[in-house]
This record gives sequence, structure tokens and C-alpha cells, in this order.
Amino acid sequence: MVSVALIWGSGFVASDLALGALTASYVLSLRFIIGAIVMAVIFRRELRQATRLTIRSGLTLGIILYVSFFAQTLGLVYTTPAKNAFLTSVNVIIVPFIGLILYRRPVDRTGVVGAFLAVAGVGLISFNFDGSINVGDLLTLLCAVGFAFHIYYTGELIRRGAEAIALTTIQLATAAVLSIPIAMADMSMQIGTVKGGQPMIVSLVAAIYLGVLSTALAFLLQSVGQQWTNQTRAAIILSTESVFGALLSTWLLKEQLTVRTIIGSAIVFLAILVAEGSFNWRKKEPFNSIV
Repeated sequence: MVSVALIWGSGFVASDLALGALTASYVLSLRFIIGAIVMAVIFRRELRQATRLTIRSGLTLGIILYVSFFAQTLGLVYTTPAKNAFLTSVNVIIVPFIGLILYRRPVDRTGVVGAFLAVAGVGLISFNFDGSINVGDLLTLLCAVGFAFHIYYTGELIRRGAEAIALTTIQLATAAVLSIPIAMADMSMQIGTVKGGQPMIVSLVAAIYLGVLSTALAFLLQSVGQQWTNQTRAAIILSTESVFGALLSTWLLKEQLTVRTIIGSAIVFLAILVAEGSFNWRKKEPFNSIV
């Protein structure tokens, strides 16, 4: 799971490079098509043996995955990789509340405190002092909600019997199919936006990196890894992608972080640490007052 976080952290930089000459819809279409082909070729035997539960689960997760990534990639056009990375990490706070709302599973005090800290940090990062809101930040927050549901249901469906390898392949294929008509519409109507500043070859290489490593390999490792952990712990481990993303974007892209972004990011990171406190060595009573 830590390997996944590192790969996804580098994916923020790769996505920024890919958007230098390609629109968000092109980048997503390339990464999911490449990822699906790689998985289907390597694991064609597992794919042929997929059960109905795995197929249905893969279709559902594929839809959630594409919508989430579309919001994240489009948001990256209007915001920076570091902010995109840190705002995506808010999904770690959302995951336990999905269980509370949908399955009446209680969350403890640390989860509640972490949620309020995350809201404070996100507000400091996203809201400008003139009262306006960066559309890229809002799109990234939408992707955080989508990723929270993706993490939660990946663990839930695997525990119900879905096979991890076939599940990964089917969801990537579903996302690839969804991406094609949107990319074609983008091509015909010329509605996409690119950040500029990168030659086409650099953007294509970055898109291939996203397809092979950040998509095929990373989601395979996530699906397999979630067989041995619960959803909230998985989200906490995966949230370290924001740290890797911020460090790599500052190092490789020479990005300058503002004081406000640094402070807000620190608060979001503190929220992640507080949420992780729910897994300390002492068993705590659930915080039932919010149920």
C-alpha cells in the first residue's frame, strides 16, 4: 500500500506534465486504455475465470474510478500538483463516515476530530481571501469524495468474494470504455484545455507512465493489498501520496508553495495523523453520540 502511495504521488507530477500538451480527457483515455490492455494481456486467464460478483463489482468501481479521476485531472488544469495532492488526501477522513452513513458503523472520537481538522485545512488551502473559490480545488475535493467511495467499496467487495486481479482489470476496462466517447467529443468540439509549456513527446511519455505504473500496477497493488487491511487503514496509508506528491512536485517541477498552502497542508496532514490515532494500541469505545 505504501508502494501505491509513492506511485500515485509521482502520478501528480506525471499528470501535470501530460496536461502540458494533452487535455484532461485525452490523458484519462490514454492512461485507462493502456492500463486495461496491460492488465488484460498479463492476466487474461484470471479475467476469463471472473465470477458474476467480480464482473458487477468491476463495472461499479470502474464508473466511480473514471468520474473521480476526471474531476482530479481536470482540477489539475486549474490548480497546482501540490494542492491537488493534498486536497485528494481528504478522502482519508471521508472513508469512515461512509460506513457510518450507509451501514450505521460508528466512528470514534479521533475520526470526528480528524474530520474537523481536515475541513479547516481544506478551507485554508482552497478559499481565497477575496471570497472566491478556485474551481480546480473544488474539482479535486469532488475527486476526494469519489476516491473515498472507491477505497471503501474495493475493500467491501473483495471481502464479499470478488477476485482482486480480475476486479482490477474489469474496472480499468470500464473506465477506458467510458473515457473514449468523452475524448472523442473533446476532439470534435475542441472544448478541452491544456496547461501548455510541454512538448507533445513529453506529455505522451507521461501518459504512458500513468497508464502502466499509476494505473495498471498501482490499482493491482491496491486491490491485492486491501485483502489484508480495512478500508480506513487503507485510506490512511494511501493518503501519504499527498506527501510524496508535494515533495516530488516541489523537487521536479520547482513549484513554490505559499505560506497559506503550507499551513493548510500541514493541518490536513495533522488530520490524517489524528485519524490514524483510532488504530493505536488501546481499544477505544465507539463515539456513539453521532449515530
